[in-house]
Amino acid sequence: MASATKFSIMFQLLVLILCSPCQFCSAFTSQDYTDALEKSILFFEGQRSGALPPNQRLQWRGNSGLSDGSTYHVNLVGGYYDAGDNIKFGLPMAFTTTLLAWSVIEFGNSMHSQLENAKAAIRWSTDYLLKAATATPGTLYVQVGDPNSDHKCWERPEDMDTPRNVYKVTTQNPGSDVAAETAAALAAASIVFKDSDPSYSSKLLQTAMKVFDFADRYRGSYSDSLNSIVCPFYCSYSGYQDELLWGASWIHRASQNGSYLGYIQSNGHTLGADDDDYSFSWDDKRAGTKILLSKGFLEKQTEEFQIFKAHSDNYVCSLIPGTSSFQAQYTPGGLLYKASESNLQYVTSAAFLLLAYANYLSLNGGVVTCGNAKVTAEALISQAKKQVDYILGDNPARMSYMVGFGSRYPQHVHHRGSSLPSIHAQPNRIPCNDGFRYLYSSSPNPNVLIGAIIGGPDNRDNFADDRNNYRQSEPATYINAPFVGALAFFSAKS
Repeated sequence: MASATKFSIMFQLLVLILCSPCQFCSAFTSQDYTDALEKSILFFEGQRSGALPPNQRLQWRGNSGLSDGSTYHVNLVGGYYDAGDNIKFGLPMAFTTTLLAWSVIEFGNSMHSQLENAKAAIRWSTDYLLKAATATPGTLYVQVGDPNSDHKCWERPEDMDTPRNVYKVTTQNPGSDVAAETAAALAAASIVFKDSDPSYSSKLLQTAMKVFDFADRYRGSYSDSLNSIVCPFYCSYSGYQDELLWGASWIHRASQNGSYLGYIQSNGHTLGADDDDYSFSWDDKRAGTKILLSKGFLEKQTEEFQIFKAHSDNYVCSLIPGTSSFQAQYTPGGLLYKASESNLQYVTSAAFLLLAYANYLSLNGGVVTCGNAKVTAEALISQAKKQVDYILGDNPARMSYMVGFGSRYPQHVHHRGSSLPSIHAQPNRIPCNDGFRYLYSSSPNPNVLIGAIIGGPDNRDNFADDRNNYRQSEPATYINAPFVGALAFFSAKS
């Protein structure tokens, strides 16, 4: 009788497990990924600076920064605010643009109705970067707004009255990191527009080459040239060598100009080609460069690119549990964990790299070598899917970390425009200090920043939906950009 009772209890538990929503399996359909893709692109409309177009979909935003650059006699209107503030930082904006373009290059065929929206998001940035790169000879404008003043205010971009100082790098005060990333962004975008707008594409590529030459000829870190204006906000901790190799790689891919291949071959060893790095971000491009260049080896078996395939394998193996080279940290719920601040930026970029590399491997019959083990492209896709699904809500908290996606998502996003009443709801200006009551309010944000991916949970899967906790609750363009490509991939595969 005891055995029968025990069997009955076990059977009931099994039924309960089988009939309950699976806590860690993917519950997402192709339509879910398509919905998330649309929202991930829509987010960029909430970050726009400048005069908004008639087809602006996030209606709670208004025009802002319409005189940017005017006191310096340059037109720097447009571009994106990087995160929850009102500054236009050149380094993360350019990286965002490169990753948006890469997303379209690799997975644009899967974007369908969202392809034009993705291209519009890229063009909003490249139009600005072109102005920043061509306004004054021997100069690249890399920032608009004083971040120290901006961070002392909590005000809508439509109201901002903090100094809109303009910062630049020049031949005397170089910034190879931000210049080479700008070159990468323009070159990658030139591929996106090659068929649909050949003249614009050509302008992007020609400007990329000039900006890269400037970055390479006048070497130095923009952190040294601009110091307290860019540090600690977007200090170039990894140096500028990784951006030079990254920029050359993108121009080579866009132009197929042999001189850039020669540059990579001649300078790769001194610019980080021999280094293994296990994160990919707005600051450190080494892992992304190796994945990008590995395509050349996989397609053509070009011996010069073999080193990049080997280092790409090292990067991938570090992320795959069970391999001899595994070294990544994951939360108990399975999320890749790199840092306490804005961790999801590392998750979205890693997921994208896994999928891009899987794409290259699949097309060329390749595998990843991890010591004595072989890891297939399918394993890379599976690992990326776990990260994508976690962000969308397949996690212990049952929380979507994309605002506006799913039934439960963050309500107290660390974002000025989203947290303050819109100018349509409250047309009167809200001064600098008056805005802080909205920062400290316990009420949900009045304006939904649809598609924004915030910093995310801690290393124990805990998340505080707290506007003051910017480490977890602040969105950023460079978190979303690689996720666009990842979502496009899964929208077509499910």
